[in-house]
Amino acid sequence: MPNIKINGLDYNTEDLSEQGKAQLASLQFLEVQMQKIKQELAVYQTANAVYRSSLEAEIQKAGIKPISEHTNDGDEPAE
Repeated sequence: MPNIKINGLDYNTEDLSEQGKAQLASLQFLEVQMQKIKQELAVYQTANAVYRSSLEAEIQKAGIKPISEHTNDGDEPAE
C-alpha cells in the first residue's frame, strides 16, 4: 500500500480519487524535475568556480594589478 506524507501525516494513495491521483502524479513529476534542476545548478556552480579560479591564475600569471582596492567576494558579476 503506497503512502504519501503531507504536512507530517501519512495517507494511503490508493484511497485518492482520480483527480487526487492526477495531482499526485504531477507532484511526483515536479519533484523529479526539481531534483534535476538542483543537479544541473551544482554543475554550473562547479564550472563557475573553475572558470573563476582559472581566470584568477591567468591574471596573477600576467601580473595584472587591480584597478582599485575594492575587494569583490565573487558575488558580483564580472563587467
